[in-house]
Amino acid sequence: MAYTGVASPGGPADVRELDALTIRKASVGPMDNNAYLLTCRRTGAQLLVDAAADADRLLELIREGSPQARLDAVVTTHRHRDHIGALTSILAVTGARALAGADDAQAIGEAADVHVEGRVHHGATVPLGDLALEVIALRGHTPGSIALAYREPRDARAPEAVPGRTHLFTGDSLFPGGPGRTSGGDDFDSLMDDLQRRVFDTLPDDTWVYPGHGRDTTLGAERPHLEEWRARRW
Repeated sequence: MAYTGVASPGGPADVRELDALTIRKASVGPMDNNAYLLTCRRTGAQLLVDAAADADRLLELIREGSPQARLDAVVTTHRHRDHIGALTSILAVTGARALAGADDAQAIGEAADVHVEGRVHHGATVPLGDLALEVIALRGHTPGSIALAYREPRDARAPEAVPGRTHLFTGDSLFPGGPGRTSGGDDFDSLMDDLQRRVFDTLPDDTWVYPGHGRDTTLGAERPHLEEWRARRW
């Protein structure tokens, strides 16, 4: 079935098969958090974006990608508690590494009582088997909020100048309809500036956005509203 980006708590994962990567989107917990399992199709390496809640459901999701429940890493997009509710259990069961934005890592480690081994900065790469994800810092929702970008390899049948599509996992920094919540003031300006420079000025309209809650979107759908967001301040 075609990927729709729609998932609901207790329901099945929505699955997107790319040439080199499989993306599984599931919704968990009372806050309807999205968790994304990324699987390198050649090596079987797996990475979970946000062990948000419902460890049993997330373990099922991991086994959907690997019957042996292989999990190499959990990347937490930011420090808020609704994104780390199952982190302790998932790390204990799978032995995966914990990674997070450098400025949120200590708070995540203390809240979940785990060791955040990988403290990543803007521009770093996170390996996933043969593949790599780029870290994009989006400061404002929290000081260490990050997004992860996966760029598909260029289609050999396409003109050389045409890159593969980008898939962007934004946590709570970008949703359909606007940026994530901030305390206003400097935090809002910081988030909007990072979104403008590091996302909208850099990535094309067909970039697919996978947010921390709710349905997906594309940069092309959101780009016309940037000035509206700045004017309304949310």
